[in-house]
Amino acid sequence: MIKVAIIGYGNLGRGVERAIKQNEDMELVGVYTRRTPESVQTEGAKAFTMDQLTLKKGDIDVCILCGGSATDLPTQTPEWTHLFNTIDSFDTHAKIPEHFTKVDQVAKENQTTSIISTGWDPGLFSLNRLYAQSILPVGETNTFWGKGVSQGHSDALRRIEGVIDAVQYTIPNSEVIKKLKAGEQLTLTTRDKHFRECFVVLEVGAEEEKIREEIISMPNYFADYDTEVHFISQSELDQEHKAMPHGGTVLHTGITHKNTKQVIEYNLDLQSNPEFTASVLVAYARACVRLAKEKQFGAYTVLDIPPKYLSPRTDEELRKELL
Repeated sequence: MIKVAIIGYGNLGRGVERAIKQNEDMELVGVYTRRTPESVQTEGAKAFTMDQLTLKKGDIDVCILCGGSATDLPTQTPEWTHLFNTIDSFDTHAKIPEHFTKVDQVAKENQTTSIISTGWDPGLFSLNRLYAQSILPVGETNTFWGKGVSQGHSDALRRIEGVIDAVQYTIPNSEVIKKLKAGEQLTLTTRDKHFRECFVVLEVGAEEEKIREEIISMPNYFADYDTEVHFISQSELDQEHKAMPHGGTVLHTGITHKNTKQVIEYNLDLQSNPEFTASVLVAYARACVRLAKEKQFGAYTVLDIPPKYLSPRTDEELRKELL
């Protein structure tokens, strides 16, 4: 049995707990939290303090980190990779190379294994971009997200001083997608492809215009997009915006011999973004443990992992059933 620990217990951590129950080769040994363990309502897992985690070296095969990319994972992943094999879902695309370098150094120094930036984008979409561009080198790749709730962007909103709660929707430009599928050659900016819509609950006395400006100018999250901000009540947010759907499309349009048009399209339609992301993390946790057993220490991304390492099935079963 693969012994798994969850670090952080929000929507993603709860999703990981649920996903582990669907994998018979895994055992959840505990949830580790910065909150008081008694205040954490899990779905059966025992909750412990972060201090207690340091005593578990040797008893845990892999830790799945479920914090946010804005402030948690840049420090937590290197910190816990000192002691454990780790998986995270760091999704600030522009900062992934920097994050990788930091975690890789720690992992190699301490003979641990870490797979970073795991999920569906970065993650499964990254793989599909790689496949498409390798197979059709004369072509163009575009990625569209949504419509759906972005956990990372919503978390970034909630970190702003004066914000009590917030949800952010990413909305793709459907007209642009239609034109690309029809074979039109478009020069697109980030702003052309998506629109971002934010629903924000403020503390009493917080300045709306100051916070609106902080949101729309936030680098790596909103500055490169047309962004609309709505200030609403907590009751309205709870009633209208607590579901967490998401999804998206990787669309690669290319040509082969004599300008023969070829299209590769990969879609996700997710009723629960955190539960799906958690399921990806759990599959890559299995791969992480296998790499560690082979003494392949250091940091990795989904681009480095053999697909068969994700599956609990034997090589013979995979060849028979999937090829």
